[in-house]
Amino acid sequence: MIPGRRSAALTSLVYALLALTLATGCAGDPDAGTNGVGKLPPTTIEERARTAAEAADTVRLSGTVVSKGRTYTLDMRLRGNGGFGEVSTDGSTFELLRVGKDLYLKAGAGFYGDDVGAKLKDKYVKVPTGDPAYHQFSGFTDKEVLLDGFFVLHGDLAVGDHRKIGGVRTIAVTADGGSNGTIDVSLEGTPYPLRYERAGGAGTLTMADWGKDFTLRAPDKDEVVDYGRSVTS
Repeated sequence: MIPGRRSAALTSLVYALLALTLATGCAGDPDAGTNGVGKLPPTTIEERARTAAEAADTVRLSGTVVSKGRTYTLDMRLRGNGGFGEVSTDGSTFELLRVGKDLYLKAGAGFYGDDVGAKLKDKYVKVPTGDPAYHQFSGFTDKEVLLDGFFVLHGDLAVGDHRKIGGVRTIAVTADGGSNGTIDVSLEGTPYPLRYERAGGAGTLTMADWGKDFTLRAPDKDEVVDYGRSVTS
């Protein structure tokens, strides 16, 4: 081989081997190109996720929650002063809207019963603050209450698997191997919590649209029916 060509060939081989080495190294490191939280201790990852969640103005939360033997399916948009969305349980679906302390519920006739269902069907009912339903349902519209429920990983924390939630790379933090809950934290950008698996199989919730603004306002007066007493009686 001509010396000049031999030198060029060796140079090309060196570059090819270097590229292969770098590619192999990246492929072998699941945290390459991430925000780096996957390399932190589990307690630190949890703290970073908590801080990010508390700092965000808004979030969309969806999934299931098992509470007192009932399973609720949620799809809620939340912010500091309230939220809105849809809740389903026991074959019944209703909408919730809270602006400040004012909580409104909209449901089909079957939710209330035949005696008043026709009057209240597809209208917003302002839920009295003394009604047990207010305390039961307002929590579904409260960002702080719901997020506080995510950070209850009792037991020994450990860094779990690298996964993907909605196409976003995450790192799991498990409590007692996952039996006492698991949080998936984003490895891309801000380390938001993206999924929470509750302890004891009590539901799984997914979080998205962190910091994405939305309009929250009370319904128009002609959309509201003043029931005047407990909506669950």
